[in-house]
Amino acid sequence: MLRSLYSGISGMRGFQTKLDVIGNNIANVNTVGYKAGRVMFKDLLSQSIGGVTAPSDTQGGVNPKQVGLGVAIGSVDTVHTPGGAMTTNVPTDLRIDGDGFFAVKQDPNADGFYLTRDGSFKVDSAGNLVNGDGMFVLSSDGEPINIPDEVTSFYIGQDGSVVPVAADGTTQDAIAKIGVVKVKNPSGLERIGGNLYRSTNNASPDGVLNIGEANSVDSGTGAIISGQLEMSNVDLTSEFTEMIVAQRGFQANSRIITTSDEILQEIVNLKR
Repeated sequence: MLRSLYSGISGMRGFQTKLDVIGNNIANVNTVGYKAGRVMFKDLLSQSIGGVTAPSDTQGGVNPKQVGLGVAIGSVDTVHTPGGAMTTNVPTDLRIDGDGFFAVKQDPNADGFYLTRDGSFKVDSAGNLVNGDGMFVLSSDGEPINIPDEVTSFYIGQDGSVVPVAADGTTQDAIAKIGVVKVKNPSGLERIGGNLYRSTNNASPDGVLNIGEANSVDSGTGAIISGQLEMSNVDLTSEFTEMIVAQRGFQANSRIITTSDEILQEIVNLKR
């Protein structure tokens, strides 16, 4: 059988995956804190049909003769460039202006936590600062943040400080500081849905992450901007262009299979 048949099949599979990623990006164009994905290809092993000869005094060198066997998915990367800012004027809507992630967890007594760039938080009836799924937002100390009943108004500073404001307009000591996590390799994080990421051994050493303070020069975390949300970093112009490339690439690989089939048909027809 012709090698080109299987090369064409591998190409079609690769562009199908590329279209899946593009479709997911476009579907999340308005998802708060979403980071776009991209597909990178790599060639498969090549079959050698001729060896290499080193040059000598009587003859020049001969290059290898190899035929490629198709393409494979090299990686599906997450592009962690910042998204645009959307002003909401809601005090508990937060955006990280720089690197870092918010830390949230479902059970306050459980080990570990999840990461997110979605800062659409709210205060529940018990005074806890939570995300849309009711997960607790963690402070720089790794503890859930609770707003006491006697606090009627507060603001959040760029360093994450939750500062109560009295009725006469005077401020009091900060209740807590919203934690921000700096990840050494954000592309190594694992998506788990719900705008959440989970640490892996390639995101940080041994998968261990530490919660720090926002707007910190030492840790390199960004400032927290209250009243704004970070929108998706999906660029529709780029996505639709890549969609055209993927569609034409799929069509070209399907034509390889069609042409190979026609050649095989001619071979079969040699014996009539």
